[in-house]
Amino acid sequence: MREKILDKLRRVSSTPNIPPAKVALVAGATGLVGGLLLKTLLDAPDYARVYALTRRPFGREHPKLANRIVVFARLAEQIKGLTAQDAYCCLGTTIADAGSQEAFRAADVDAVLHFAKAARAAGVARFIVVSSVGADSGSKKFYLRTKGEMEEAVSDVGFSSVDILQPSLLLGPRPSLRPLEITGRIFAPLINPLLTGKREPYRAVPAETVARAMLGAARAARRGLNRYTFSSIRQLAEVRAPQPNPVQAPKKTSG
Repeated sequence: MREKILDKLRRVSSTPNIPPAKVALVAGATGLVGGLLLKTLLDAPDYARVYALTRRPFGREHPKLANRIVVFARLAEQIKGLTAQDAYCCLGTTIADAGSQEAFRAADVDAVLHFAKAARAAGVARFIVVSSVGADSGSKKFYLRTKGEMEEAVSDVGFSSVDILQPSLLLGPRPSLRPLEITGRIFAPLINPLLTGKREPYRAVPAETVARAMLGAARAARRGLNRYTFSSIRQLAEVRAPQPNPVQAPKKTSG
């Protein structure tokens, strides 16, 4: 049944005036943004196949979904033979959850870079990754410095396009809410309007908006290195799939 549905998707996507459906790689699909992104991609007509690369099975079923269990340090060899057009990265943790700065760096830089290099080897031209507002490799703050180093490393892999989303506090359901997130949920409606001008990028944003913006970045198809914060993330979230051009009937000629 799954293969029949996939064959139908491929046939539809190959008809005139409709862009061909693509293949996507996703890392971090078990997280807040990653889970919402995966649902967004599976519902979108843009992709015929979505590979979710995870450290453990997550028990989700969908005709377009393939779940690959991987070790990110050996990712290139584990997905050898796959071909894809776009890669989405939602990998990340907190220092509290990681337990140390070394473990945090392993998740937020090393694993991301392993994924980026494996995706490039799979033919991916566009890499879309979630970072953080204020990311800067020269920052005195470890978190922002690490995120900045990740951005620089990914940008040097050799993709034709790199889209970096830099949200501030993410709003959305988690199995266990952190104190900052509880505070953010309560006060975001009051604080967000006060963050204007140069402070606007620090507005809290729903994780669902970020997930839709990641797909929007692929649809916008901008080349080169692109960074997005609050306002541009919201704009990307509204980008719709390309619509097929109506088939024009041939004009009648006299004679």
